[in-house]
Amino acid sequence: QVQLVESGGGLVQPGGSLRLSCAASGFTFSSYLMKWYRQAPGKERGWVASVFSAGGSTLYADSVKGRFTISRDNAKNTVYLQMNSLKPEDTAVYYCKAVGTSTYWGQGTQVTVSS
Repeated sequence: QVQLVESGGGLVQPGGSLRLSCAASGFTFSSYLMKWYRQAPGKERGWVASVFSAGGSTLYADSVKGRFTISRDNAKNTVYLQMNSLKPEDTAVYYCKAVGTSTYWGQGTQVTVSS
């Protein structure tokens, strides 16, 4: 049974930090490209960052470049999103996505940036 379980969301003040985790099971995690997406209220889901299976190369949306860091631990079947210097416009539900021979989504975790 394939599962992607996000955690680490919550309420944080502007300028603060959070680290999201996405724990995977039921497929060969190390062979999959892993991505983070987010969806704010009333907006479409948008891509945030990617980390490749081989070598760990990363890509970021312009809106988060320099503030967010995606990483993966293949031994733990987990992908992370370190979010620093958070802004109110980062408020959204954050989802992880696995892309390979199949595509899988997690259920999402809420991040709220507010004073």
